[in-house]
Amino acid sequence: MIWFEKVNDVLVLKYKPEQSGNAWVYRRLMKDDTITISGTFHLTREHLYSESALRLLQDEEEGPENDSGDEPVAFKVAMLQGEYFVFDRRILGLGCDLLIHKDVALTRRSFTGEKRVSIFRQIAELRPGRIVIGGTEPDSLPAAEFNNLIEHFPNTHELKRYVLARVSTAVREYFETQVDGEKLYRRYMNKRLDPTPRDIIGMFKEQEIQKYEFLLEKLADMLSKEQSYSETKWQAEILQIILLLYPKYIRAFEKAPVKDTYNNTTRELDILLVASSGNVDIAEIKQPFDKCIVSNSQYRDNYIPLRELSGTVMQIEKYLFYFNKWGRAGEDYLTKKYKNELPEGFRIKITNPGAIIIMGRDENLTEAQLQDFEVVRRKYKSVIDIITYDDLLRRLNFTIGQLKSNPQNRETTGILPDKVEKQGG
Repeated sequence: MIWFEKVNDVLVLKYKPEQSGNAWVYRRLMKDDTITISGTFHLTREHLYSESALRLLQDEEEGPENDSGDEPVAFKVAMLQGEYFVFDRRILGLGCDLLIHKDVALTRRSFTGEKRVSIFRQIAELRPGRIVIGGTEPDSLPAAEFNNLIEHFPNTHELKRYVLARVSTAVREYFETQVDGEKLYRRYMNKRLDPTPRDIIGMFKEQEIQKYEFLLEKLADMLSKEQSYSETKWQAEILQIILLLYPKYIRAFEKAPVKDTYNNTTRELDILLVASSGNVDIAEIKQPFDKCIVSNSQYRDNYIPLRELSGTVMQIEKYLFYFNKWGRAGEDYLTKKYKNELPEGFRIKITNPGAIIIMGRDENLTEAQLQDFEVVRRKYKSVIDIITYDDLLRRLNFTIGQLKSNPQNRETTGILPDKVEKQGG
């Protein structure tokens, strides 16, 4: 039986053999042998602490006692340095330093798994620079995560299930079996492991709310005084908002080229969006004129797209057509052109690009106009996502409301247009 005590600046391991008494420990140490406890701790006479060290000296002078002895043998295994107990590497047979925060509760299970497996030796197999448990060091494993690791460290039954699963996977390719070892293993692990997901979104909830509230306030302010913006300034500021709303895009290039191979000329598009995967999409940003979406009067009982909208859609479709025809040559050209503005070794890809059009307001449209506008939008949905500025305002408001009410259920892509969210990135 072993347990730990913290005595001032020393971490003491106390060992009490359950059956044979402690005399054999001292006899082994008198011979300068190393004793191994629980298959984990490798201890010598120099590690003896306090009364145990005196007992060894007494045995050397008078001969080892033959009685079983009731007192545990005490070993000094770590020294307190600042907030952490620093372990002697030799004791645990590690190739790196082990630091455990002074407030972390330690038991035998903290060090030894089933079948006398050394837990920290398994961690050291991953070759970290050092192993730090608890405290506030930047490279420390939180005490709660460490305790979770200990709680779910593989046991004998799990290992048996794993072996059966591996065997089952191999043999079932060749003949039928009545037992599905892989299924049994998954079922066991689902019961054993904690099913509760870590609230990662909640960790950044306040910062996310602040970001989206700032974007909402900024966009609303821009829309309230749009006449004071030049087209260039408007596009540049809206583009910054778009990049914050679309985290998959790592870069945006204005006035990007696209080769018109049919007319042997180079066109210039508004904005080229580059995703983290290298795939590109196109964005077109228009200042929000009141009447540029659908007509005020009906044509054969329909509100039809106005020239500004239909013309922009046609222009985008041609750009997409040019891009797809440009293919590999276009990828090489754009990669070379923007090489210094992208990560080293990054390659631009043209893989069925999509497009975003941001234009117009819909706040003054009637229900019938909105319905016909939605029909137009869905017609192009597979290729182009048409977004009004009121769409952006609504999406920001909904995202903020969702974050404040129930962050765990928030759809992180809820603010993104459907088509472009599916495109490469």
